[in-house]
Amino acid sequence: MQENEETMDQTKPSGRKPILWIGVVIAAVALGAAGIYGIAGRDGNGGAQVCETSRALAASVDELATGEVAALIIDDAPKPAPELSFVDDSGTERKLSDWKGKAVLFNLWATWCAPCRHEMPALDNLQAEFGGDEFEVVAVNIDTGGDEKPKKFLNDVNVDDLAYYADHTTGVFRELKKAGKAFGLPTTLVIDKDGCEIGHMAGPAQWDSADAKALVEAVIADKRP
Repeated sequence: MQENEETMDQTKPSGRKPILWIGVVIAAVALGAAGIYGIAGRDGNGGAQVCETSRALAASVDELATGEVAALIIDDAPKPAPELSFVDDSGTERKLSDWKGKAVLFNLWATWCAPCRHEMPALDNLQAEFGGDEFEVVAVNIDTGGDEKPKKFLNDVNVDDLAYYADHTTGVFRELKKAGKAFGLPTTLVIDKDGCEIGHMAGPAQWDSADAKALVEAVIADKRP
C-alpha cells in the first residue's frame, strides 16, 4: 500500500485548514473517479462492450459442454482473454492477442503432469483436424528447464501437428492462477475469434472426442444472432 505522506501542521493558522481539506477531498474524489474509470475501461465498459456479442456464442457453447467436455466452465459474461506472453519454437515472444481473428484452444502443460501425457495426443489430433486459418490449439509448455525435455516428451507421445510454445518462467500459469483460472495442470481456455474468453477448464479432457469436436466446431462457426 502506498503510504499517505500528507501531514497536517498544527502550528499553522486554523483558517488554512478548510483550504487544505478541500484540496484533499478534491484529490481523493479525482483519484477515486480515475480508479473507477480505469476499472470500467478495462473490465467494465471496454471489456464488456468488446465481448458483449460473445454472450450468445457462450450460451450456445454451454449447451455443448457435455460428456467428455462437461468440466468446461462457461463464462456467462465473456471478457477479453488475458494478454499472456510466451515464446515460440524460434524463441520469438508471442502474445495471446496475436491469434485474434482465430478461435483458440489455449492449453498449459508440463512434462511432469501425468494427465498431460494422455491429453496431448488428443490435442494434437484436434489440431490436425481443425487447425488452420480459423482455429488453432495453442499449447504452452511451462517446464522450468530448457526445451529439450518437453520436445522429447512430445516426440514420445507422437505429437506431430501442435506448434511448440513455451514459458519457462511459469508466468503464464501464475497469471491465470491469480485470475482463478488455473489450479493445476492441464489448464485450458476456450477463446473466440474476437479474443474473448468463452470458458475455461481445470484438468484434462478428451479433446478429440465427438463431444469436444462439436464444441470446437460451434466456436469456429460462431453463429451469433
